[in-house]
Amino acid sequence: MRTSTWWMLAGLMLSSAAQAACPPEGTDPASLQLLREQKFAVPDDVRAALVAGLPACLADPDPALRDGVAYEGLSTWLRAGQVDVAQRRALRDRLYAMLGQEDAAGFGPPFAALVLSEVARTDRIAPWMSAEERADMVARAAAYLASVRDYRGFDAVEGWRHGVAHGADWLLQLVLNEQVDRAQVDVLLQAVAEQVVPESAHAYVFGEPGRLARPVLYAAKRGLLDEAAWMRWFGALPPRLGVAEQAYADSAWLARRHDLMAFLMSIHLEADQSDDPHIRALKPMVVRTLKAVP
Repeated sequence: MRTSTWWMLAGLMLSSAAQAACPPEGTDPASLQLLREQKFAVPDDVRAALVAGLPACLADPDPALRDGVAYEGLSTWLRAGQVDVAQRRALRDRLYAMLGQEDAAGFGPPFAALVLSEVARTDRIAPWMSAEERADMVARAAAYLASVRDYRGFDAVEGWRHGVAHGADWLLQLVLNEQVDRAQVDVLLQAVAEQVVPESAHAYVFGEPGRLARPVLYAAKRGLLDEAAWMRWFGALPPRLGVAEQAYADSAWLARRHDLMAFLMSIHLEADQSDDPHIRALKPMVVRTLKAVP
């Protein structure tokens, strides 16, 4: 990368005003694309400035900046262990704030959730959050997934939003974390159930049921829930379709049935093919639930 570009990036402002701008102060789309081409290899001080500045781009309407630079860059550095604990906390809290911000375009909260899945992954690999911080993240993740009402997925011009799938990715990293206990897993599973059969008349077409299946499968793999608990969880799904009089006579009911069937078939396929005894144990429960769907 050219020396002048290093100098521009190193001059990033870390003020709250600078953090709210995309591209961050001292950069432009061309320099950020060059950063991506260089596989996000930068000096430590430049990376620290970008970790503070790039979250603003997670809400940008340009998918090249939002997905290609902001998400990929933050994910790359987090997975490489190049973001220290203080920076992770600051990034996490900035992303929490983004979850609650008004965003008519609909990009910010889903991509904040997706990067939060990467932050959660770092704590899973090598715990650094306190028990209180982790419990807070579990509650926030569950609340976010359950609250999603913007079901826009992919657009050929605008790229991805995918709030349900990104929320499910965040839950997956928490479910996988051995520090997350049974009671917290129950909270996460309840949030999954909220979106497996959403109240709205929305039929998933962008792979959401498969993504929702992943935290369920890995919760099973941990062996925290016994057969009776899983029976109760799966058994509570068909009633979410609505009253019996709506069956096959209401578009919202049909959309919910579509989503539930897609989710159950995703679980069934994995349970049928898995070598893990805990995951395989889900198969008869899924079959029973499928038979309960009108």
